Amino acid sequence: MRLHDFLPPDTAAARGAHELVTRFQSPALVNHVLRSWLWAEAFAIVEGHRGIDHELLYTGAVLHDIGLAPAYDNHVLGYEEAGGFVGEALTAGAGWSVERQRRVNEIIVRHNWPSVDPAQDVEGHLLETSTGLDIAGRRDDEIPLEFRREVLATYPRLSLAAEFGDCVQQQAERKPYSQARRLVEGGLVGKLADNPLERI
Repeated sequence: MRLHDFLPPDTAAARGAHELVTRFQSPALVNHVLRSWLWAEAFAIVEGHRGIDHELLYTGAVLHDIGLAPAYDNHVLGYEEAGGFVGEALTAGAGWSVERQRRVNEIIVRHNWPSVDPAQDVEGHLLETSTGLDIAGRRDDEIPLEFRREVLATYPRLSLAAEFGDCVQQQAERKPYSQARRLVEGGLVGKLADNPLERI
């Protein structure tokens, strides 16, 4: 498993998602979403999944935290819900069917669920699993160490722990009914600091 095994889809939606995230999010968060995509692709191999919609997975992974960007922050919705609607709007412009537009919304929203059943939503499961690794270090030993090192060398964590923790805490304070509140109460800040990826 090597970095060059995974190439972003060469599609309007994938290019648009990448352009949007690099314009509106910090380098630390850009690297986080790109690592999340790579971890998701790696977990697809580790778990033996077939029939993955790679364009959907990439687009959802790249946009999954866009709702944290001030330009896309919603004063009512949780950041993952706001991001889901950004995903729908972008993919509508890229010519996706209404069904696939809804799917990108679903997987962005579900990345913040405690777990996602792969039998029901394999792309949602992969994104939830991969973000669990990048934020909390879950299942890190299932991804080959050399691949983890290569990904982290190319997309370093920078100030992710402090920045992401601060963003989600602000969301939790302003939206106490949201998934952000659950994450904070579940020890998000400590998990970020203790993530083994911080020490590779």
